[in-house]
Amino acid sequence: MEVLRKLLLGSTLLMIGVSTASAQCESWVGKPDQAQITEAHVLYRGLAKGKDAAKIAALDETNFGILYENWKKAFAGAPAADGKRTYHYSDGIEILKALKQRGASEAEIAEYDERILGMWTNLAGCFPARKGIAYGRKALDMFSMNAYGYRTTTLEGFKEAIEMGGNDLEYIFLEPLGQLVNYLFQNDKISADDAREVVLKAFDIADYNIENNKSYGQYYQSSKSRMESALKESEDQIFDCDYFKEQLLPVYEENKDSLDILKYVYLKLVGQGCDTTDAQMIEIRSTYEAKAAEINAVLQAEFLENNPAVAANKLYRDEKFEEAIAKFREAIEQEEDDEKKGEYLFSIASIQFRKLNLLGPARASAREAAKMKPNWGRPYLLIGDMYAGSAKRCGKDAFEQGVVVLAAIDKYAYARSIDEDLEVKKEAVRKIAIYNGSIPLQGDAFLRQKVDATVNTGCWIGESVKVRTRKD
Repeated sequence: MEVLRKLLLGSTLLMIGVSTASAQCESWVGKPDQAQITEAHVLYRGLAKGKDAAKIAALDETNFGILYENWKKAFAGAPAADGKRTYHYSDGIEILKALKQRGASEAEIAEYDERILGMWTNLAGCFPARKGIAYGRKALDMFSMNAYGYRTTTLEGFKEAIEMGGNDLEYIFLEPLGQLVNYLFQNDKISADDAREVVLKAFDIADYNIENNKSYGQYYQSSKSRMESALKESEDQIFDCDYFKEQLLPVYEENKDSLDILKYVYLKLVGQGCDTTDAQMIEIRSTYEAKAAEINAVLQAEFLENNPAVAANKLYRDEKFEEAIAKFREAIEQEEDDEKKGEYLFSIASIQFRKLNLLGPARASAREAAKMKPNWGRPYLLIGDMYAGSAKRCGKDAFEQGVVVLAAIDKYAYARSIDEDLEVKKEAVRKIAIYNGSIPLQGDAFLRQKVDATVNTGCWIGESVKVRTRKD
């Protein structure tokens, strides 16, 4: 086997070297030894047909020898076969790859690799109609070779393929090119400009075939998507606003009802340096903001519907006081916690008193609130304010007005006595101090014989209070 391998290697390198240096497009047509060449062709093709390098490499020594010797004769006599078929080149490449798999040394592999690349070049030169496939496959083979792989020399091979093959390049070259460009860029082997240039050219080829290649358009589309995925890590640094506009504006047009997509498109374009004063950017932002406002309005309405206490506070801020009271009552119906019910009732009482001047209902609501939350002084502070504010209306003279003030002070004092909250206590003390200057005068009480007597305030208040006086 070792002897055969060395013989094959030597003769292969010699034969390929001669054929690529001259007569690379010779066919067997009209040659004196056409019969012998065609016979060699038939014999080797019988063993090689339908087989890739791995299957050829797996042949036993006898069959591999027959295949190789006859391919060698056929190739040496007519590299272009009958001038219409590329078999002698394409089969030869698979045979060289098979030799690599049959125990070749590193030096031999390096030689085979160079011959493989040379044969792709010669195939392209000999069969112009296959140029796109040949240069594309050459670049792909470079990508898989140890001597090339993820190197800039391989990228040059892809660039050559793009230049020479153009729109005839196969879809299979796209994803590996994306992987290669991403690796080289991430490792500072190429600039963003270099990366962008080759990628955009490849995308142009893909787009042309997506649009025009009826048989394989969908494969170009899938391969382009995989290439884009391979470039994800680098695309933000490689591409500019125009690229992302081309990618994202169709997405925007198709998804104007999706807030998430609208937000993504706008922020992505801003992040890629797109001018926010550009007409398209203004349109996208306006569409996003309108959709956000629409969705927020729906969500807000749903939230307020499910949270009547929040709705009540909003109505209060909008000065819709009666509607606010209705919402607070709705919140009370839905609430199970008595303390929260008390707070809602207190809010109702405050609105009724301070905004609607409904004193009787306000006091009733405050009393209900106090029942829901034991030892809570604020409802009594509020009632005290109601009384104090009614003094002039409920008293015909200073004495009667002073009696109403005493009723208010009694509520402040009670609030202070039951509530441990220091703020409530301070508020009660402050109000008592203010209104102490308005209680009945000692002389007035004496003339009426009401000193230390218990009297009724009358009016809407109807409270009984013990008369206390201040000096004249």
